[in-house]
Amino acid sequence: MKKKPLILIKYGGNAMLSERLKQSVVQNIWELCSKGYRVVLVHGGGPFIRKMLELVEIESEFIEGHRKTTPEALRYIEMALKGEVNGSLVGLLNEAGMKAVGLSGKDGRMVLARKRYHYSTENGQEIQHDLGQVGDVEQVDTTLLNILLENDYLPVVTCIASDDAGNDYNINADMFAGSLAGALQASHYLVLTDVDGLLRDIGDPSSLIRKLKLEELEPLFGSVIKGGMIPKLESCELALRQGARSARIINGTRPESILEAVNKDKSTGTEICL
Repeated sequence: MKKKPLILIKYGGNAMLSERLKQSVVQNIWELCSKGYRVVLVHGGGPFIRKMLELVEIESEFIEGHRKTTPEALRYIEMALKGEVNGSLVGLLNEAGMKAVGLSGKDGRMVLARKRYHYSTENGQEIQHDLGQVGDVEQVDTTLLNILLENDYLPVVTCIASDDAGNDYNINADMFAGSLAGALQASHYLVLTDVDGLLRDIGDPSSLIRKLKLEELEPLFGSVIKGGMIPKLESCELALRQGARSARIINGTRPESILEAVNKDKSTGTEICL
């Protein structure tokens, strides 16, 4: 029997902070499931992490924009991501009639992490910065996800994973999602953000780039692709190179764009293709 198409959604931005938008995203996911799509939802939760660390009075140290994460901070980050964000999403999806299961990369050794270092150049010398418990995806084992999907469960995965020695790491949610989309060979990888897609001019909504080939991405980094868009487009590139069939940046503040993104007759956001 032919498997139903798989959609991996990277969920974040304002669509995660507004209750109204959250409910609307859930409704759109329900509609995808009712049309026979298999769905995996991956999320981070920057604002929830900030709030949690402020609450427990742990000050964040940033190295060139990268948050350094101590083992103590990671305990609270995991609480925010798994306890608050993941639990709330699973509850909303189940309430809407789906069978959602909350997971992190640690479950079933789904994601193997490796420690991440940040490198900078000072006076011609390359300097290695230790970011603490910040990691990258080393390897993905899709066994658990496939078992759940085959039995009509909807996995909701957050971006914490362990290395071989059992050390835990927080991983950038975009890169985590891109790695899973690639490993699962997703038919559609959808990245929700707060704008309509990649704009040539951030101040001009009509400058939306509808379609880009992978080789067209590289020259745009630093000029058109800046700030928070960098990891989003890097994750699309990663997903496509590792096996996903299509990748698209869409506006999560317009949750109907989730359905539009898989409709061949409609065009929404920025599509990245091989």
